[in-house]
Amino acid sequence: MSATSVRTRRPAALLLCCAALLTACGSSGGGAAVVRADPATVPPADPAQVAATAAATGAFGLDLLHTLTADPAAAGRNLVLSPSGLATVLAMVLPGARGATADELAKALHTGLAPEQYALATGALNRPAAATAEGGPVLRQSDDLWAQRDYPIDQHYLGVLAAAFGTGVHTADFRKDPEGARKAVNGVVEKATEGRIKNLFGPGGINPDTRLALTDALYLKADWAEPFKAGRTADRPFHRLDGTEAAVPTMARSARLRYAEGSGGILGEPWQAVELPYAGSTLAMDLVVPAQGGFAAFRKGLDQAELDRILGSLAERTVDLTLPKFHFDTSNELSPVLRALGVKAAFGPAADLSGIPGPGADGGLAISTVVQKATVQVDEQGTVAAAGSGVGMGVMAAPAPANPVELHIDRPFLFLIRDTATGRPLFLGQVTDPAAR
Repeated sequence: MSATSVRTRRPAALLLCCAALLTACGSSGGGAAVVRADPATVPPADPAQVAATAAATGAFGLDLLHTLTADPAAAGRNLVLSPSGLATVLAMVLPGARGATADELAKALHTGLAPEQYALATGALNRPAAATAEGGPVLRQSDDLWAQRDYPIDQHYLGVLAAAFGTGVHTADFRKDPEGARKAVNGVVEKATEGRIKNLFGPGGINPDTRLALTDALYLKADWAEPFKAGRTADRPFHRLDGTEAAVPTMARSARLRYAEGSGGILGEPWQAVELPYAGSTLAMDLVVPAQGGFAAFRKGLDQAELDRILGSLAERTVDLTLPKFHFDTSNELSPVLRALGVKAAFGPAADLSGIPGPGADGGLAISTVVQKATVQVDEQGTVAAAGSGVGMGVMAAPAPANPVELHIDRPFLFLIRDTATGRPLFLGQVTDPAAR
């Protein structure tokens, strides 16, 4: 069996046909059969644009890290996120964005590419090689679009998603059965991540105003090229950020690995780095370890250029390595994080996602929620990691009618008669007794 999962797609024309018949193929709560584009219809992405998008996704990931750890309460907690997953769902939004909404998304994503080019480059990054060596990693990434059963969607927009991501179209009845729709969306993500990501959209994350939900599911299971021996795993001390110490199960091995160390430079903090390759692929886990007491300053100063410099300095050495086993989950509502990164218009009445709805849509769209759940497990054999990323979009509610202001003129008052164009007062006076002559 192939170690790498390859998504099955059908012709983009079929996708557009289904999109035009959303009402006919809808189902209450659950989703209609998914339709995907044929790989043969995917336009070739420019290699330079793909490389630039990979670097941009790295910079976006560091922005997410810095923003999520800016809060002192969160800075000392474990964190796992998927820059690729979040960049992908935003790349699915971007071709439908216009004006300031598109500009803010592009800036946060560190891309100067046109939205369709960015989507194609991101999709190219997400497509794994068709074949890997026997025993190589299982790597799956799938993207889905959920639409209100009677909500018209622009066919050009759907065509871009089909070409870039092979995005499947499901229909659901968010209006009448938002909870059933939420369970259906979450169920597809849970299945795609081998049960690792549950309830991506929490209660209320999908509601009767939801018209579209975009999801990305990423699953990785990879064995080390050289596994750690379980017999060498033992409890060893681990020094926490607050100065306390804990004994944790720690793996150990001595091997030829790509390694680097340094100090000073932009970061001004000593560090060590090592790369652990996974079997049968070009995938690897890079570990960057600042000196004791320097973690916070190192993390705060780390940018993409410095990370590239660190990874570029790795060279093969014999390394006596110890590595704690770890397994944890992270769940984030990322709307505040994106706002902090400058994506503001997309979330409010100024949102311009007019490239998504088709004719007759019931009101403009705005992003209502951006969520991500991720998990990682590292042990002697290798790594299992998964992430689900989602964007919910809903119609902008009409402003509630303002309560009338009450003004009963039953007391003395001033009056002014003026030229409003120039501000020149023509008459000014007061009324203290309307009955007097």
